[in-house]
Amino acid sequence: MDAKLTLNINKDVASRAKVYAKTKGRSLSDLVENYLKLLIKNTPVDETEYSPLVKSLLGSVNLPADFDYKKELGDALVKKYL
Repeated sequence: MDAKLTLNINKDVASRAKVYAKTKGRSLSDLVENYLKLLIKNTPVDETEYSPLVKSLLGSVNLPADFDYKKELGDALVKKYL
């Protein structure tokens, strides 16, 4: 779902940006959105607040580095349904 955003930008910058977007066959909104995506690409998302019970369980299981959960899940489903 898109959100409407109001920005205050220097008139000359806005005019030149609109011309640039038009020459590229894109909308100014699309250019701004893609620029913002680049800015936040490697920024971690805020940590979700976990309940005390979940926090106490974090790190309680140590799996080998080569653990393939998809294979394990598939094997468990085959065993359950066959």
